[in-house]
Amino acid sequence: MRLLRMVIMCWMDTRTRNRRGYFDHRRRQHQCTQQTNTTTTADLAKETRQGNFSNMASSWCYKKMSPIISVFLCFLLVASSNICPVFSSETRSGHATNQTFRPQEELQKLKIIRERLDKINKPAVKSIQSPDGDLIDCVLSHLQPAFDHPQLKGQKPLEPPERPKGHDPSSMVTENFQSWGLSGESCPEGTVPIRRTTEQDMLRASSVRRFGRKLRRHVRRDTNSNGHEHAVGYVTGDQYYGAKASINVWAPRVSNQYEFSLSQMWVISGSFGDDLNTIEAGWQVSPELYGDNYPRFFTYWTTDAYQATGCYNLLCSGFVQTNSRIAIGAAISPTSSYSGGQFDISLLVWKDPKHGNWWLEFGNGVLVGYWPSFLFTHLRDHASMVQFGGEIVNSRPSGFHTSTQMGSGHFAGEGFGKASYFRNLQVVDWDNNLIPLSNLRVLADHPNCYDIQGGINRVWGNYFYYGGPGRNVRCP
Repeated sequence: MRLLRMVIMCWMDTRTRNRRGYFDHRRRQHQCTQQTNTTTTADLAKETRQGNFSNMASSWCYKKMSPIISVFLCFLLVASSNICPVFSSETRSGHATNQTFRPQEELQKLKIIRERLDKINKPAVKSIQSPDGDLIDCVLSHLQPAFDHPQLKGQKPLEPPERPKGHDPSSMVTENFQSWGLSGESCPEGTVPIRRTTEQDMLRASSVRRFGRKLRRHVRRDTNSNGHEHAVGYVTGDQYYGAKASINVWAPRVSNQYEFSLSQMWVISGSFGDDLNTIEAGWQVSPELYGDNYPRFFTYWTTDAYQATGCYNLLCSGFVQTNSRIAIGAAISPTSSYSGGQFDISLLVWKDPKHGNWWLEFGNGVLVGYWPSFLFTHLRDHASMVQFGGEIVNSRPSGFHTSTQMGSGHFAGEGFGKASYFRNLQVVDWDNNLIPLSNLRVLADHPNCYDIQGGINRVWGNYFYYGGPGRNVRCP
């Protein structure tokens, strides 16, 4: 009881100090996020090399300790000489469990979090406050996380590659498809926008050490998928050098923090054992990763079946971003509505014939960046399978199937304006030609929960509708 009183007093003291300094903090935060100047990229690069970050609006911002961490550290100091039994009802299984609070272990966890944040969040020349709560840091392109990789150190992003034949990038799509762009602010040329990772993001993770990584085997192989359920279209049996699709964007309901709902493309090579290589891009709703239920543009890669390599977005060294207006991991706006307006995003992934890197393009002609070929084993040559479709996690809360939605949350049979879709599905062949699919197959793990229906016509080419509500009378 004495320990609890001390913790409460510590917490109240922290709140009091926070309130006392609230307006000063807001003023400093405003200066941090809104500061813009006319310093050239070359000047900024010079300041970075000299270690002078006075003109870099957020170089100190993310270093400040958050109230969550400070209160938690206060608690750890008070409890450092005690081992406290803690009753927790917030477990992945949804069942209450008794746990033992171990201050030294928690302090080590916070140390790991601080080290990871220092590595992920790079000094920014400018920071932008997004209406959805994100902070977008404008980081000099040669300082982004990718260039921490030993094989990229000292390099700069590559020039744009040759596009696939049959792809017309002449009609540029608007790049203002993300919430942070609605602020009217933008990142300067020579920088890339990166969503800032926070202590809260890492504390939500089921594993701090695996933060930013998927669990193993997130590619559909059979119906035994360890809680992961799919409704996908796929092609296999040939050599593939890229894929393209337009993906309908929705904001599906996700039932709890440890589930997600996504729609994406998978470019795959290797077996479904430990040598699996994938390149992935699409949109996802993931409360655990982002702390909200917004659909977000994301990328992923792995070269060992999601074990030790790869990550989401720019949370590790790997993907090299080249675009100054698209933030990977940021929320997408607008989204589609039932019986209302429909919104989709077009994504193209292809292998540069000259250098062998895998490039990502949004819309028509808007390059986002690339995965260097040296990251991979099998994908250094080509892909052996391409998948398109939806995936959810079913944690079976309370013993029932989850009510997490896939796509629009409605079955494929409801059609346009109601069900989610993929359209204009294409692949890139050995000669860098963008061609229609010739043997698309569709498959749903649990069609009573989420289903899929394919088709072909002159306007949409190869397409399919997919999705569903999850738990219902036919999916208990």
